[in-house]
Amino acid sequence: MAKLYLVPTPIGNLEDITLRAIRVLKEVDFILAEDTRNSGKLLKHFEITTPMLSHHMHNEHKTVENIVRRIQNGETFALISDAGTPAISDPGFLLTRACVEAGVDVDCLPGATAFVPALVNSGFPNDKFVFEGFLPVKKGRQTRLKLLAEETRTIIFYESPHKLLKSLGQFIEYFGADRQISVSREITKMHEETIRGTVAEVLEYYTKNPPRGEIVVVVSGKK
Repeated sequence: MAKLYLVPTPIGNLEDITLRAIRVLKEVDFILAEDTRNSGKLLKHFEITTPMLSHHMHNEHKTVENIVRRIQNGETFALISDAGTPAISDPGFLLTRACVEAGVDVDCLPGATAFVPALVNSGFPNDKFVFEGFLPVKKGRQTRLKLLAEETRTIIFYESPHKLLKSLGQFIEYFGADRQISVSREITKMHEETIRGTVAEVLEYYTKNPPRGEIVVVVSGKK
């Protein structure tokens, strides 16, 4: 039966792709890729020759209806993002929702996603946690931080390297300089590192050592 597969891809180390993911990507009719140039390198490495179609945040509103119709007509699609699990701070939610509403089967494979190893590696409680993804850039940012300042569960953020220092400064303002924090950078890659300490200590470290790469910030909940 034709369906939509959501296929996680490695967040850095190519060895983290699953055997099932490789098989599915070879068997489907088309692969929907966030960036076909980036995904092309991954597919070439694993000798996957399935045709790719572009599906990203700038065109997904226009393409979802047609993709759902094609699946209903018998074609099978796999959706991949540049790295990690589709729809986790990446395109995928709109298409998944449309498929569910249309009665189209959706199958999400297990696989890589950056926040899970960062959370487990932080040493903070992980029986209950809040995943925030990227904070709002402008509108609603302060409101969100005020709300999260009272959160007792572990909080997880994604952050870009050029905004990390700003965010850490705001964490001091809203969470307090002594709140414990763990910053994981370049997970699974050659220069992977995790820096733990108070927000003030971590801010001091990255002020002296400008951050690069993909970053996951884990903040302990309010005691």
